[in-house]
Amino acid sequence: MKRQRRFPPSSTARTDLTPTLEGVIAVVRSRHPDSDAGLLERAYVEASIWHAGQRRRSGDPYITHCLAVAAIVAELRMPLPVVCAALLHDVEDTACPPQRIADQLGQEVADLIAAVRTAVVSAHPQTGEGAMLASDAAAPSWETAVLAIRLADRLHNMRTIAFVAPARRLLKARETLDVFAPAASAVGLETVGHELQDLASAVLQPAVSSYAVTGRLLTVLTLLLPSQQRARWQEEWSADLAALTTRRARTRFTLHVLLGAPRLSMTLHRPASQEQR
Repeated sequence: MKRQRRFPPSSTARTDLTPTLEGVIAVVRSRHPDSDAGLLERAYVEASIWHAGQRRRSGDPYITHCLAVAAIVAELRMPLPVVCAALLHDVEDTACPPQRIADQLGQEVADLIAAVRTAVVSAHPQTGEGAMLASDAAAPSWETAVLAIRLADRLHNMRTIAFVAPARRLLKARETLDVFAPAASAVGLETVGHELQDLASAVLQPAVSSYAVTGRLLTVLTLLLPSQQRARWQEEWSADLAALTTRRARTRFTLHVLLGAPRLSMTLHRPASQEQR
């Protein structure tokens, strides 16, 4: 029976603070002391250039996602080229010339990025991939490196999924629960798999006390509004509620709506009553 090592995700990625380049370099050097930090610095420069001006749905600069994914991959003990590819995993969505990454960072990094774009994650990875990820091997297989980047990308996206549209959020959560969480656990990353499962389950089955109740209350409040206005306000309130990530924030928002609902109702009804005079 193979011994499986549990790799905790990056502690910096668990907070609201974006991992820094220096922090990622420190993690890589702790795992691979002979690594050339200059390669990772060049990868960061390239990511900063090609993602300049881009923002996530949360409003954060897109480079924060790149750093978070690289930090998770570094914590998974991946070697430097894999961490560089993680930092640049979305560069093909930019205006970056196809050959530039190979010229600046080497063909291995460029090929890893291309492979991440086309790889299909299976809920039941091959045994060889699992054995490699669960070991202390310094040179993971190609499939293992690609899988590590895909898992890290999904993990950070799930950590920030509150900013995704509700319908897409449900689709991503279901895929995470059915495919990505089992894949992570199958290759020895039980901690990553458990977090993916918890994050997906929270989306698919939100806590009654924190989300469902507040959502139902907002639906009831729309009954105070003119019938032709109810759908619009319910959609707007639901979207605002979905963007809030804590129970306290959702409760405060719902209380704010509750206190303001009578005045809003009067305002929306007033034009119609004035026209009838």
